[in-house]
Amino acid sequence: MSSHREAPEMAKDPVADSTDLYAFVSPDRADTVTMVANYLPFEYAPGGPNFYEFGDDVLYRINIDNDGDGRADIIYQFQFTTTNTNPNTFLYNTGQITSLSDPDWNRRQSFSVTRLDLTGNRTTRRTVLASGLSCPPCNVGVRSTPNYASLAAQAIYSLDGGIKVFCGQRLDPFYADLGPIFDLGTLRPFQNLHLIPSAAAAGINSLRTFGVHSIVIQVPKTQLTASGGAPTNVADSRSVIGVWTSASRRKALVRDNPNRTNQSGPFVQVSRLGNPLFNEVIIPLPVKDYWNKTSPHQDSQFAQYGLRPELAKLLPVLYPGVFPNLANYNKDRADLAAILLTGIPNGVVPGFQNYTGPVIADMLRLNMAIGPTASPNNGGLVAGDAAGFPNGRRLADDVVTIELRAVAGATIPLVDPTFTPDAAAGAITQGVKISGGNVSYLNTFPYVGTPKSGTEVTPPRVP
Repeated sequence: MSSHREAPEMAKDPVADSTDLYAFVSPDRADTVTMVANYLPFEYAPGGPNFYEFGDDVLYRINIDNDGDGRADIIYQFQFTTTNTNPNTFLYNTGQITSLSDPDWNRRQSFSVTRLDLTGNRTTRRTVLASGLSCPPCNVGVRSTPNYASLAAQAIYSLDGGIKVFCGQRLDPFYADLGPIFDLGTLRPFQNLHLIPSAAAAGINSLRTFGVHSIVIQVPKTQLTASGGAPTNVADSRSVIGVWTSASRRKALVRDNPNRTNQSGPFVQVSRLGNPLFNEVIIPLPVKDYWNKTSPHQDSQFAQYGLRPELAKLLPVLYPGVFPNLANYNKDRADLAAILLTGIPNGVVPGFQNYTGPVIADMLRLNMAIGPTASPNNGGLVAGDAAGFPNGRRLADDVVTIELRAVAGATIPLVDPTFTPDAAAGAITQGVKISGGNVSYLNTFPYVGTPKSGTEVTPPRVP
């Protein structure tokens, strides 16, 4: 959650497991869009001596659809190469790492970024934007990586055409009270009304000290539209893009001996992610890994799960008497289909739309004509902030609360004014605040906060 362990087989392959995707108009460069694709869930900071890294054998992609057919028109592709500088040590570093070229840093990664322009399913142009760029090391500790924020900043690169890019370890920006949510759907503030009640308690961000590996790219809007023009009209469908991330592996793997493996054949997709929680909460367990291998334009086969979500049926059972109106609602959930699968058409929310057309596709949809909000509301669109989820997704957007309220029926009146939501639908909260050290973000690129070091994190005390 959001997609940290969303599918049985994918949970065994963390370097290819996309945990979260974000896409937003850059708050300090409003003529650009920033996209963040996170991988490697639950990175525990002290986890050495083999610290976390991207997979050299994984093809990472951020995909953009700018014509509404659920197929990628633009792809930003990232590939990584790992080298050992000292073959005679087991250590990640043999001294302090003070620069990206420090000889004391033994295990390092570099990457290339390539743009693919496509028509249909065919690549029409391949442009290598950069190669040999350095990832920063992981945040080992105060002795090994002193002044880590400055060290990581050395790995921010400005490329031709106004593009910025960064790849490396970051503090997980997603926040969620995972334990109670997965413990038979404990929801605040009415956990005492659960079939198995519990006492009131504050929410805890279960991910507050964990890291992820982030791929962050900032691109001028004019390089993302189909026309090459700047999107200025909120009502124009050409201002909207659909974004998803994917990871692929070679089709064949042969293990010759303990020291060598051979991979061959084309790359085959093993993971993807568009909207947060879609595979996690909407797709049934037996089809989760199959969903990961498909493309958004094929999502009509999964539409039934979004139109009749299991969680909407469970809430009235888990909370007797709390959701009577939801329990009696037997229509397809057109509100969820609009939010997750087509975008919201003109006329549903005054002055807003992010509709990509009738093609059913799980994509994070962003209307690029909507500028950043001076004082963002992490409740996003349903809280009156049109620059937030489900219009793209900013790092601080409380997508867990937003989606729980939507599933509980809070958004049904947008498409069905005859329905009255239960009072509880608008009151649901996971109880996690983004203040008080729960999460940390940066005001400038790459926006994702500095990861915790191994010497900052202590394991929970055993009673």
